[in-house]
Amino acid sequence: MITMPARKPRRSAAATRRAPLLLDRAAARRRLADDTYDVLVVGGGITGAYAALDAASRGLRTALIEKDDFASGTSSKSSKMVHGGLRYIEQGNVNLVRHSLLERHRFRQNAPHLVHRLPFLFPVLEKEGVFDARLAKGFEGLLWTYDLVGGWRIGKLHQRLTVPEVLAQAPTLRAENLKGGLLYFDARTDDARLVLTVARTAAALGATVLNGVRADGLLMSGGRVAGAKVTADGDTFEIRAHAVVNATGVWTDELDAQADAGHAPQVRPAKGVHIVVPWDKVRINCTVTVPIPGRARRATCTRWGNTVVLGTTDEDYRGSPDDVHCTRQEMEFLLEGANTAFEGKLTPDDVVGSIGGLRPLVGGKEGATLDMRRDHHITIGRTGMVTVTGGKLTTSRHMGELVIDKVMTVLGRSARSRTARLPLLGGAGYDAEAVAASGGLAAHLGERYGTEARFVGDLVQEDPTLAEPVVPGLPYTRAEVVYAARAEMARSVDDVLSRRTRARLFARDASAGAAQAVGELLGAELGFSQAQIERSVADYLSSVRHERSILLEGAAA
Repeated sequence: MITMPARKPRRSAAATRRAPLLLDRAAARRRLADDTYDVLVVGGGITGAYAALDAASRGLRTALIEKDDFASGTSSKSSKMVHGGLRYIEQGNVNLVRHSLLERHRFRQNAPHLVHRLPFLFPVLEKEGVFDARLAKGFEGLLWTYDLVGGWRIGKLHQRLTVPEVLAQAPTLRAENLKGGLLYFDARTDDARLVLTVARTAAALGATVLNGVRADGLLMSGGRVAGAKVTADGDTFEIRAHAVVNATGVWTDELDAQADAGHAPQVRPAKGVHIVVPWDKVRINCTVTVPIPGRARRATCTRWGNTVVLGTTDEDYRGSPDDVHCTRQEMEFLLEGANTAFEGKLTPDDVVGSIGGLRPLVGGKEGATLDMRRDHHITIGRTGMVTVTGGKLTTSRHMGELVIDKVMTVLGRSARSRTARLPLLGGAGYDAEAVAASGGLAAHLGERYGTEARFVGDLVQEDPTLAEPVVPGLPYTRAEVVYAARAEMARSVDDVLSRRTRARLFARDASAGAAQAVGELLGAELGFSQAQIERSVADYLSSVRHERSILLEGAAA
C-alpha cells in the first residue's frame, strides 16, 4: 500500500528527546508529598499508565503510583498479544473486535518499536485438530470478517496455506492428519516494557510517576475522595489530589471498599498461564494454535527469539492475587497439547520459565470465565472516585481516554484527549524494518527502546564492558541494567530481571546465576550498601525458588 508523505510531522513534546529522561526517585517522592494534583492514579499497570498519560497530555497535574513495580501484576503476565480477538467474533462481540483492531493500529503507529506484526497459524487437520476441513470453511468466514472490520490495517489479509506451506512455518507439526492451514496476522508486544514506556512518556509530559508506593488509605474531604495516605521507601505521607482513579486491576475491590463501605465486589479474576521452552524443541516461526486433548480449549505456541511461549488463559481463580504462578498441573496441560500437535517429546525439564497472571473480569460468579465479555467498566463512585476495570491490553489507550473523560466530569473541566496520535517515547521516527535489517546490538536495543536506543548505546561507548551480556545466552546487556537504574526506576534485582528485561521468563535458572552481578550494578548506581545488595539478590533467588517449587511441586532449587 502506497501512502502520500505526511503534510505535517507528528509532533509531541515527549516523542523525541536529545537527552535521556532520567527519573529521580527522591525528587518524585518529594513532589508527591509537597504538591497538590488534579488527578492521582493508583495502579501502575497498562490501564493506570495510559490514564496517567492521557491526563498529562491534557494538561492536568498528574500523579501515578504503583505499590510494587510498574507492570508487576497482570500487565507483565498477559498473553502479550495486541489483537482484535477472533474469539470475540465467535461470541458475537463484533464491536469489541472492530474497536480493538483500530487500537491495534494506533499502537503500531505510536509504538512501532514495541508492537510488532506476527503471523498466526491454524493447522487444518483431518481429525484431532482445532479445525477439520469442514469447520475450516466456516472459520475462514470469521477471518474475512476479521479482515474487513479492521484486520486489513496491518497490511496483510489472511491466507490459505497448503501442507508444504504450513510445514515451512512449523516443520515439527505432526503431518499425518494435516490438510493445510489458515494464516492471519495480529501483533505482539513485550507487555512490561510497553507499560514502562507509557509511564515514562507520561513523566516526559510532566506527570510524577513512582513505583514502590503503597496506598494505605484514602483521604476524604467533605465526603469526597481527596487523595491517599501512602508509604514509600519507609516514609509515610499524604498525596493530595482533586480526583482519584482506581486502576488497581484484580485489587480493585479493596480500594473501592475504602472509598465506600457499602461497595459490592465486582471483580472476578481469571487466571492465565504461560510456560517457555527452547525453540529447537518445537521449531516454529510464528504463533501456532493447537488443540488441548479432551478439552474445548485452544493453546497458543509463539516463537520469541530462541524460545517458544506456550499459553492459555481464562480459568477461574480463588487464591491470593499476590502469589500467582503456573502450577505443575497447568504446565502438564500445556505440554500435553504441544506434544499432541508437534513431533518430539517436551518434558517438565524442558521448561525454562513460566508466568501466571490474573485478568480482572467484571461480572458474577456464574458461568465460565471463557465466555465472559472483555468490555471495560468505568464508574464514578459515591465519593467521587473513578474506578476502571475489565478490558484488555489492546484497548488500554482508549480505556485511559475514557477514564480521564470521567475525571474531567469530577473536576468540572473540559479538554480533549490527545493520545490517539501521541507517539510513545522512542516511537517517533522509528523504522522497524530498517533497524531489524541492521542486526546485532542495534536491532536488539531498537525493538526495546526505539529511537532512544542511542542513549543505551552511549553507555557502551563510555564503558565497552557494558556491552557484555547479563545472562549468558540472552541478548540483554549490562548497559541495560545501568540504564534501568538511571532512567527506568528499577529498584531491585527482580525489577531488572523480571520486567526491565525478561530474563526470568526466558531463562529462569540462568537469570538466578546473574542476580549477584545485577545487584552489584544496581548498587553502584543507586548507592546501595552491601547489605542492601545482598538482600535484593536473596529476595530474587527466593522468589525464583518459590516459582520453581510450585511449577515442579517441591523440586529442589
